[in-house]
Amino acid sequence: MSKLSAKEKFIDVSDYGRPFAVIFAKRLINTKATPVQVTYLFGLCGLIAVYCIIQGYYGAAAVFLILKSIIDAADGELARLKNIPSYTGRYLDSIFDIILNLLFFLSIWFVTDYSLWLTLLAFVCLQLQGTLYNYYYVILRHNTEHGDRTSKIFETETPKAYSRENQKTVNFLFIIYRLCYSLYDKIIYWVDEDARKAKPFPKWFMTLISFYGLGFQLLIISFMLVFGLVEYIIPFFIAYSMFIIVFIFIRRVFLSENM
Repeated sequence: MSKLSAKEKFIDVSDYGRPFAVIFAKRLINTKATPVQVTYLFGLCGLIAVYCIIQGYYGAAAVFLILKSIIDAADGELARLKNIPSYTGRYLDSIFDIILNLLFFLSIWFVTDYSLWLTLLAFVCLQLQGTLYNYYYVILRHNTEHGDRTSKIFETETPKAYSRENQKTVNFLFIIYRLCYSLYDKIIYWVDEDARKAKPFPKWFMTLISFYGLGFQLLIISFMLVFGLVEYIIPFFIAYSMFIIVFIFIRRVFLSENM
C-alpha cells in the first residue's frame, strides 16, 4: 500500500525493494507473524551484514544490506495489510535503522585506515542526507489530499499507544527515538523551515531527493563493497552531502510557497 495516491506517486529510487516487500508481506497476512517481528528480522540482516564486512565477505555483506532494505519496507506493509499500526514498531524501526547505520560505518572503519572521527563525520552526513529526504517526503504527504499522515513533520509529543500495545514501551521508545533523531531534525528544519508552507513538491524534485533515501544509500554501499571500493565509502558519503545545499537551494528558490 502506497503512502501516496497513484496520481501523486513519484519514482522513488530508494524504494526499489518495495515490490519484493509487498510480496513478502502478503505471504505473512494469514500467519501469526507481526510487523514488529519483521522489524527484528531486518535488524538481524543488518547485524549479519556488519559481521560480513568485518570478516571481509563483501559480496555477502552487500546481499544482506539489500535484503535488509527489502525487509525494512515489509514491516510497514504488513502493518497496513493487517491494519495493525503501532508506535512500537514505528519507533523501533527508526531506532534500528540509525543503530545499524552507525555499525555499518564502524565496521567499514574497522577494515580501512580512516580515523574514527572521519568515520563518525561520514555517519553524520549519511543521517543528514536521510533526514532531508524524510523531511520533504513527510511534508509532501501532509500537503497532498490522499497522502499518508501517519508520520508527523515534527515528533515532539509522546503519542497515545494503540490498544494492542503498552504505553510504557511506547514512551521509552519515543524517548530513544528523540535522542537519536532530534538533532538531525532540528538542523534540517533550521536550514529550510519554510518547506512545510510550500505547495506540493513536483515529482521530479522528489525523485532527486530520493537518492538520499536510506534504501539507495545502502545500495551505494553494497555496490562499492562488491566492486572493491570499500576504501572510498567514507569519503564518498562526506562528499555526497554537498547535494544537501543543492536540493535546499532548489526548494527555496524554485519551489517556494509564493510560486
